[in-house]
Amino acid sequence: MFKKIIFIAFAVIQILCYAYADFQKYNDANPPEHTALYWEKLAGGYIRCLLCPWKCTIAPGQRGMCRTRKNSVGGLTALTYSRPCTINVDPVEKKPFFHFLPGSRAFSIAAAGCNVGCKFCQNWNISKIAPEESDSLYITPEEMVKLAVKSRADMIAYTYTEPTVYYEYMVEISSLARKAGIRSVVVSCGYINREPLKYLLKYVDAYKVDLKAFNEKYYEDIVGARLAPVLETIKTVKDSGVHLEIVYLVVPTLNDNPDEVREMCRWLVKNAGKNVPLHFTRFHPNYKMRDYPNTPVSVVEKLRGIAIEEGINYVYTGNVPPGTAGENTYCPNCKKTIIKRLGFGIEENSIIAGKCRFCGFKISGVFE
Repeated sequence: MFKKIIFIAFAVIQILCYAYADFQKYNDANPPEHTALYWEKLAGGYIRCLLCPWKCTIAPGQRGMCRTRKNSVGGLTALTYSRPCTINVDPVEKKPFFHFLPGSRAFSIAAAGCNVGCKFCQNWNISKIAPEESDSLYITPEEMVKLAVKSRADMIAYTYTEPTVYYEYMVEISSLARKAGIRSVVVSCGYINREPLKYLLKYVDAYKVDLKAFNEKYYEDIVGARLAPVLETIKTVKDSGVHLEIVYLVVPTLNDNPDEVREMCRWLVKNAGKNVPLHFTRFHPNYKMRDYPNTPVSVVEKLRGIAIEEGINYVYTGNVPPGTAGENTYCPNCKKTIIKRLGFGIEENSIIAGKCRFCGFKISGVFE
C-alpha cells in the first residue's frame, strides 16, 4: 500500500510538471473560441441550447444557466473547451468505480462549472464558478492525451465538476484516447439530453451516475433539477452496453427513507439490472449544508441491506471507516469475498478472467 501511494504521488508530480510546461507555452496565447455542439438558432439572434434538460434560451452575448456556454455573434460557444482547472491521478475506486479495472489509476480532469445546483456540493469551489474565474490551463485535447500517456494511468476520468459542461472537450479527448489505447470514464450527475449522451457513449467505456434521490421534491429543493431526466440517462447508458455504476449520497432525514430506497432499488433492478453496482455513500457537511450531521454508518449499512434484499448483487457503502464489510465485493453465487478493499486500496483480488476464482461464476464488470 505504501509503495502504491508513493508511486501515485510521483505520478501526480510528473503531471503537474507537464501541465505547468504547457501552461507556460500557451500562457500568452488567446485561446480560440470553440463552437459548441447541440443547439439551434431562434428568432432575434437567440439560441436554444440542446445539451441538457434545461434547454436554455440564450440572448445574444449571454450564457446559459451553467455559465459555460455563450451566445457569441449568432453561434453557441463552449467556454470550457481546452480549459481544464484540475488535473490529478486517483485510484479508480475513488470515483467510485468498483467493477471497472479495480486497482487501476485514473488520470482525472475537470473544467469549471455545473448544470445543477446541489446544496451539498463537495467541489463547489470549482463547480459553482464560471470558466474564466478558475485557475485554468490551456491544454488541447491532443496535449491532454499525451499527458495521460506520460502519467502511465490506465484511463482518463472526467470528474470533480459536471463533465456535461465540458462536453465537446470530453468527446474529443475520449476519441483521441481510444486511438491511443486509453479508456475513458465519466463521473456525472446524469443531467444530459439523450442524443448528446448517445453520441458520447460511443467514445467512453464507463459511466457513473449520481442518483441524488428517488423523489422529485428532493431534486427540486436540494439539487435544483429534475429526477426524470436522470432516470432516462441511467436507462440510456444501460442500453448502450457501456459499463454503468450508481452512487446514492445518503443525507440524513432527506433521502434516507427505507421505503423510498426500496422503491428505487426495485426500479434499478427493472431498468438497469440486478448486476449494476450500487454505492450508498455517507454525507459529510459541505457548501450550503454545513449544519446537517454526518450520515451514521448504520444508516448506509441498513440501506445496503435493503438493496441486497431487493436482488441487487453488488452493493457498497462509501465514506465509511476502512475495513467495513460494504467496501468488499462478494460473489453472488458462492458468497465468498472476491475483492477485499481497505479504503481506496485493493488488498486481495480473486477475480480471474472476469470470474470468481472459487466457483467460476461470471462477475459483472470490466476486469482486464
